[in-house]
Amino acid sequence: MPTAAHFLNHPDPLTREVARGYAGGAFLMDNGDGVQWYGVATRALVPLTEEDGLHVARRLRRELPRFEVRVDTAFGEVIEGCRGRLPGAPARDGEWISPELTDLYGHLHETGLAHSFEVWRDGTLAGGVLGLALGGAFIAESKFHRVTNASKVAVIRLAEHVRSRGFILLDAQIQNPHLATLGAYEIDAEAYAPLLAAALELEAAL
Repeated sequence: MPTAAHFLNHPDPLTREVARGYAGGAFLMDNGDGVQWYGVATRALVPLTEEDGLHVARRLRRELPRFEVRVDTAFGEVIEGCRGRLPGAPARDGEWISPELTDLYGHLHETGLAHSFEVWRDGTLAGGVLGLALGGAFIAESKFHRVTNASKVAVIRLAEHVRSRGFILLDAQIQNPHLATLGAYEIDAEAYAPLLAAALELEAAL
């Protein structure tokens, strides 16, 4: 199982640079001025269990068994879904996942840092989450759906999955109403730093 140190000292310089940036609490976006590092004053975290605050509505709970979970079987499609360019996926406002950043994620997927967590229904990709796995932290970059509730199902199943694999942190970066309905909460940078540091000490693999 790869440790964070594996990526922080990776022989590929780009993978190493990105891993170190994320380990420092930053993340990548392209807001029209090229791929750049960003930081936020507060981070949105998703609880890993219902006991810790993960909220699964009754109607949504009935939906969960209807989806199959897969990891890294449709990475390119998940990126296109997150960009709003996959048929059936809602269009997105702006395009912070630019072609340049898309290529970067593809490279990071090849070196093992970037992953797609997918939910499938009736043999078709229904939704998913794009993210980076670093030690015991999964940093979710974006999510999408093509089927009603599929992105919520993906987040819930992702929380279950990473916990079962030894992860202790599911970082959704920026809070939004969709995440809040699932129990995501915000903490400030001072509280986030030790959680991330503890996660980076762990060995975990999707």
